[in-house]
Order: sequence, then C-alpha cells, then structure tokens
Amino acid sequence: MDSEIKLVGTSYKDLDAITTQIKMIAQSINTKVSGPIPLPTRTLSQTVRKTMCSDGSHTFERWEMRVHKRLIILHGVNDQALTQVMRIKVPPDTVQIKINIK
Repeated sequence: MDSEIKLVGTSYKDLDAITTQIKMIAQSINTKVSGPIPLPTRTLSQTVRKTMCSDGSHTFERWEMRVHKRLIILHGVNDQALTQVMRIKVPPDTVQIKINIK
C-alpha cells in the first residue's frame, strides 16, 4: 500500500522540519521514501493604496504571500507508520497536511 503526503504551507522552514520528521519515521520502520519533492510555489500578490482618501500622492504598497508545497511518497507503508505520521505536531496556521492512501 502506497501513500502520498502533500504538505502545503506559507513557511518553508516549517515544511522542511516536518518532512525530515516524516523521513525519520519512515526510516525507523524500514519503508521506502520518495521525496520530498518540491512542487511549484504559488505567489499571491495584493496591491493596496496607502491613503484611504483620494487626496495626496498616489502611493501604493505591494503585499506578497508565497505558498510552498512538498510531496512525499511512502512505498509499502503499514498502519503503524501512518499513525506515527498523524501524531506529528503541526503548526495549525502555517502548514496543512493531506494524506492520500492508494
């Protein structure tokens, strides 16, 4: 049974920390790991005017948020490995984990 673990987050440092934890769990249970495979980063940008009224200079602020993605594939994984992966402490605001079991 193979499983794909997709990590999505705004902080690449948190993503890398979680991927190393998942790889350590997989190595301790002797399962084959492919990844982490970096997927394309999505950039969300927003341009906002500095002043609320129409008077004054026309100055703008540009805000940008990057959404990083990683993919890890576990080959021949068992239920014990998946339960240990699901116990990893994940920062709730910055990282989301999606597990797809095939």
